[in-house]
Amino acid sequence: MTNLLDVQNIEVIYDQSILALKQVSLAVPQGAIVALLGANGAGKSTTLKAISQLLASENGAILQGDIFYQGQSILQSNPSQLVQDGLVQVLEGRHCFANLTVEENLKTGAFVRHLSNAKLKTALEKIYHYFPRLADKKATFAGYTSGGEQQML
Repeated sequence: MTNLLDVQNIEVIYDQSILALKQVSLAVPQGAIVALLGANGAGKSTTLKAISQLLASENGAILQGDIFYQGQSILQSNPSQLVQDGLVQVLEGRHCFANLTVEENLKTGAFVRHLSNAKLKTALEKIYHYFPRLADKKATFAGYTSGGEQQML
């Protein structure tokens, strides 16, 4: 069985001189939950940026190794294509549109998936099942929700 995600011995450099990761490997089996733990500066965020192909925005690059998503190398992939393929990095913090409601924020996140109304409704129901507090606040402007609620969103 192929892993959903397979990171093989990647090395990442910033500004063409700062080695940030050396020989990092991890595997995420289909249906599994994997945690990436480490101290500040250990390379957790850099690893995630490498996987989502967002290193270039911070003058970073993968020097060696490979990253496979659903059995295919993604090293040359465009981050927007990865999002359409279902590989999404959810940034930490409270990144939401304050002037949109909670539900409008969720629908914005689903935009690139081009869901039918029925599938969107099912996806929202699933989110509200996992985060019932968001269901209670779905008509509230995101900017008026608590910090914890914004992180859920």
